[in-house]
Amino acid sequence: MVLTIAGSDSGGGAGIQADLKTFQALGCFGTTAITAITCQNTTGVSAVQAIDPDIVAGQIRDVLTDLPVQAAKTGMLFSRDIMDAVRNTWKKYAEKQALIVDPVMVASSGDRLLEPDAEDALIEFLNEATLITPNLPEAEVILNKNIDNLDAMKKAAKELNEQTGAAVLLKGGHRLSESQKAEKVTDVLFYEDKLELMEFPLYPEKNTHGTGCTLSAAIAAGMAKGLTLLDAVREARKFIDGAIKNAAGIGAGTGPLNHLWNQKFQ
Repeated sequence: MVLTIAGSDSGGGAGIQADLKTFQALGCFGTTAITAITCQNTTGVSAVQAIDPDIVAGQIRDVLTDLPVQAAKTGMLFSRDIMDAVRNTWKKYAEKQALIVDPVMVASSGDRLLEPDAEDALIEFLNEATLITPNLPEAEVILNKNIDNLDAMKKAAKELNEQTGAAVLLKGGHRLSESQKAEKVTDVLFYEDKLELMEFPLYPEKNTHGTGCTLSAAIAAGMAKGLTLLDAVREARKFIDGAIKNAAGIGAGTGPLNHLWNQKFQ
């Protein structure tokens, strides 16, 4: 059983909708604590309504005190007050379970999903994580430095580990790959004082909305099923590749993944 603490995406491609689809596809029962409601589709986010922090805390508390959650992930936390509510409730009821933190700051469309004055609180929140999964722009904000090549990524992953105490999956993403005219995406995983490079094909498809949410959800699902952190990351990356390659290609903007690509229906 897995818990997602994240925002709602009305377009169904990211946030709790993507997380629940991922949990189900990977054989896990999903539970939720909704932090915000967004009005969005494949072209962008038009509005955000935060949920009262006490209600966010109440959702987490009621899930954790009744259901056997083995792992959780966080996505959009939006405000300092919500982050404090999540942190305090998690520490009280489930501090020993695996926690995957996707430090969501900006949507792929460029729309902000974190209030500017909450960035410091988010950096503090990373200390609660088992694993953090920043992309390059997020890591640059956290470390206050540019990361423009693979060597810089390696150093950044280690610095993030030293700063937070969490394992780090630093995602290379299209920006670094395209700047180097590469055919592959390179992620850097730093865990247990070890560094591992993970290479994957760079797909030209535009259907990548919700990849960060889906990846962190898939890792949480793997850890809930008892996989090691390394194996959970590897399996999650395979799942992402299939979800991108089998995407339906819907919407006028950046389309969603196909979270059910590995399911066989009669």
